[in-house]
Amino acid sequence: MASYDVIIIGAGPGGYVSAIRCAQLGLKTAVVEGRETLGGTCLNIGCIPSKAMLHATHMLHEAEHNFASMGLKGKSPSVDWKQMLAYKDDVVGQNTGGIEFLFKKNKIDWLKGWATIPEAGKVKVGDEVHEAKNIVIASGSEPASIPGVEIDEKTIVSSTGALELGKVPKKLVVIGAGVIGLELGSVYARLGSEVTVVEYMDAITPGMDADVQRTFKRILEKQGLSFIMGAAVQSAKPGKGKATVTYKTKKSDTEETLDADIVLVATGRKPFVEGLGLDKLGVEMTKRGQIATDEHWATNVKGLYAIGDVIEGPMLAHKAEDEGMAVAEVLAGKHGHVNYGVIPGVVYTTPEVATVGKTEAQLKEEGVKTKVGKFMFMGNARAKAVHQGEGFVKIITDAATDRILGAAIIGPAAGDMIHELCVAMEFGASAEDIALTCHAHPTYSEAVREAALACGDGAIHA
Repeated sequence: MASYDVIIIGAGPGGYVSAIRCAQLGLKTAVVEGRETLGGTCLNIGCIPSKAMLHATHMLHEAEHNFASMGLKGKSPSVDWKQMLAYKDDVVGQNTGGIEFLFKKNKIDWLKGWATIPEAGKVKVGDEVHEAKNIVIASGSEPASIPGVEIDEKTIVSSTGALELGKVPKKLVVIGAGVIGLELGSVYARLGSEVTVVEYMDAITPGMDADVQRTFKRILEKQGLSFIMGAAVQSAKPGKGKATVTYKTKKSDTEETLDADIVLVATGRKPFVEGLGLDKLGVEMTKRGQIATDEHWATNVKGLYAIGDVIEGPMLAHKAEDEGMAVAEVLAGKHGHVNYGVIPGVVYTTPEVATVGKTEAQLKEEGVKTKVGKFMFMGNARAKAVHQGEGFVKIITDAATDRILGAAIIGPAAGDMIHELCVAMEFGASAEDIALTCHAHPTYSEAVREAALACGDGAIHA
């Protein structure tokens, strides 16, 4: 029986990052992972492969729509679907192999298999039981479906199946207009699929800034995606090589149907805790099936902690990473901290969408008086030069103090630019602090400065 300071269950972004930080802090560390490769959902079947596909299809879109105007003449490339999937798999392989190297470098043991926790301080993997002073559950999440819709990963698929299709579908129906649905919908729309997105709410990307929702939907419609809003899906049933989606809209109670070659179910994710034995241990759970933890990520069972998608909060890889590092600090007797008010969210379509902090609607509900600065990318020279002049930067400040409370960007490189605003918020900066900071020209980031200027006396190029 091996004995460790900490055993982490799950080698996704939360688990593997936590393991590395634990090892760096001098703790004898092991990670349990049942997959053949490290990296969890994100690296194997989520964030990374989808970004590879988004990049490849964006290149195709540029060749088909923008190359000629730049004097790049000739036939647009044809799609070799098998090669595109091979490229995606190669990207995944490079990343998962990198984590394996980091485990060896940091002397972290990989316990291959699926974990059960028979009692506090013990983890069973296969027939072997290992002891640990502390156990961290970082087992992630799995796709959630809705009543009447059964995922078979052939005709009715989750994001996992959508990244492994045998061919590009002629008709794709996406259930859910959240991040996953819109990213993968974009991939297939660029590849020539007729994409219809069915969403229960009245706006896409529910919970996001209302200005972003409206602009984003209009841009995606221009790119060929169709939307059926306020629609409750009743069922999705596979037929002979086809599927039928039945739905009812809020305006009408009559059932309507859609035919599709493939149906992508993108209705969110749920914690994956199956087989861990949490019931027998008496681990307290939330009403939504998450593991309940305190401010130090500790459960009600001594020595048992949980991070990432299995606990409350946004199901984001970087949120899990932050919690992974913080819990490692706690286990090493230090102070672990995560600022949940400054966790960015990004949609990797073209244009990208990125947000941080609170929306205008949330702040209004809280009774906070705000001032908003907004700058359109049409006024940004760099964005116009690369055919990406749509979208804007929006900064929301406290009207009394000018402190930045939230921000949203829809435009080129939004997912990278949002971090200037994250750092500003982490330091409690004002919009004037950004407005007074020299930004290189010509860059997309100048749009952030212009939005900050708009919070004061006004933007220059608006």
